[in-house]
Amino acid sequence: MTDTIRHVPPEPVSPEVVPETLEADFYGFQADLTPLEQEKAVQIRAFLEREVRPIANDYWDRAEFPHQIIQPIADLGLFGMQIAETAQFENSSVFRGWVALEIGRVDASTATFVGVQSGLSMNAIALGGSPQQRETWLPPMSRGELIGAFALTEPLSGSDSARGLRTTAERRGDTWVLNGAKRWIGNATFADVVVVWARDVADHQVKGFLVRRGTAGFTSSKIQGKQALRIVQNADIELVDVEVAEADRLPEIRSFDDVATVLRLTRAGVAWQATGVAIGAYEAALQYTAHREQFGKSLVSYQLVQDRLAQCLGNITACIALCMQVSRMEDEDRQSHAHAALAKAFTTTRMREVVAWCRELLGGNGITLEGGVARYFADAEALYSLEGTRDMSNLIVGRDITGVSAFV
Repeated sequence: MTDTIRHVPPEPVSPEVVPETLEADFYGFQADLTPLEQEKAVQIRAFLEREVRPIANDYWDRAEFPHQIIQPIADLGLFGMQIAETAQFENSSVFRGWVALEIGRVDASTATFVGVQSGLSMNAIALGGSPQQRETWLPPMSRGELIGAFALTEPLSGSDSARGLRTTAERRGDTWVLNGAKRWIGNATFADVVVVWARDVADHQVKGFLVRRGTAGFTSSKIQGKQALRIVQNADIELVDVEVAEADRLPEIRSFDDVATVLRLTRAGVAWQATGVAIGAYEAALQYTAHREQFGKSLVSYQLVQDRLAQCLGNITACIALCMQVSRMEDEDRQSHAHAALAKAFTTTRMREVVAWCRELLGGNGITLEGGVARYFADAEALYSLEGTRDMSNLIVGRDITGVSAFV
């Protein structure tokens, strides 16, 4: 005989009842934020519940980007919070990480979009640009008027970008000519400016260039058939004799070491984002198991379910603790590449466990968007690999603790 089944799909939290703290923040880490930061966190949470959660599954299913959320995100001050001339309020690295957690908790694609705009594109200009470039690009990007992309990964070069970058830059007077290809470039289908990384044929060093939308020889095409982060508009880029003025070269980028500095900062952000994804899946599983009945009682009344939920919460708590400390180290200017790499590798691995356990708790409903976990489950696979795979991140840590590089 078939047992009685009752399933109530997760519903968005009403903005009027947005909690002051997250239930998954079991040890109360949010209390370490300043009062202003805590207030902002609740505002961001309310926006996400009101504007993003209700549409996330639909846009994910259609693999389209909801452009209507860009302006509200900018109005909240989430673009360029880490940059002096664009920060709308005083904030810490810990808070910026918490924002990535909050966004990832609702939608990893939206968190990735913000990370590309603010963490990669704007950081590259802030750290590598001239005063004029900073003045030209950063304020309108912070207001959401201009969108950026960050073109490093190539069809044949990902983890080995430091040595294997194939896109070339050749200087001809006051003009640089770029040739090559890029892949997996987020925002590139609609970006106003793309930070393109290319190897100078003269000195073989990696340099950065600001390529404006509509530049001759620059084409981008949306990658089709993606099964993770489907809202993110990733593109293949081709550069055929693309001419860029010397004035659009980032003058403070002299080698890949400078590029790595940008990646270090964003890698820690991905660790926070992954923690948010784990929380989102956990919350959906907790709500599902509380409402689903099997053998005459709710799933949460069973020991094995409670054990699995506790395992999820343990992973989440460990990830938040690690992220808090790595961000404190950034605030204190003592965060290293290895610190960021360990945070990214650890949190994405724990996230992967959590989303798998949560999908398991939902049974067959775990593979439907309506079940509330499937989107997190799929998106986790992308976060596990981007911004440095687990293996490459651990090798960065291994080099630091042994003094021996195991890179080929």
